[in-house]
Order: sequence, then C-alpha cells, then structure tokens
Amino acid sequence: MTQELIRTRTNLVWLILVGATLVSWGLGSEHDLGQSGQHLASVVILLIAFLKIRYIGLYFMELKDAPILLRGAFEAYCVVVCAMTVIMFLVA
Repeated sequence: MTQELIRTRTNLVWLILVGATLVSWGLGSEHDLGQSGQHLASVVILLIAFLKIRYIGLYFMELKDAPILLRGAFEAYCVVVCAMTVIMFLVA
C-alpha cells in the first residue's frame, strides 16, 4: 500500500505536507514549553508553513516547470515574506 501512495512525486509531496501539518499541530498544541520554548515552536511553525507554501506552489501549481523568471519570483517571494514574518514575530 505504501508503494501505491508514493508512486508519483505529487503523492509523495502530499504525504510530506500532511506530515508537516501534523508536526505543526503537535508543536502548537504543546502548551507547557515555557516562554522561550513557545517562541521557538512558533518560529518552527512559521517556517513549516512557508515550506508548505513553497511545495504547494512548486508541485500543485506546477511552478517547478515554469519559466525561470516566474519560478525565481515565486522562490524569492517565499524567502522574503518568510524572513519578514519571522523577524516581525521575534521583534514584537
């Protein structure tokens, strides 16, 4: 059954997205981490969210096969917005 699920790259990416969602949920539901642990968990959740955005764009919106300028713009968007979000979270 596992081989049938990961037969295509899209299915494998979908499984990775589900796993990333479960990790984010696990980090978000653990409330006894302490103040610094909550900040670290929040940053990890933000990074996972942007990783998921990147995978969705590349594999489900087919940007991995897009012209280099379009793909580059998408990749740059992911990096810049992720960095700005994490920095704003840490500064606030």
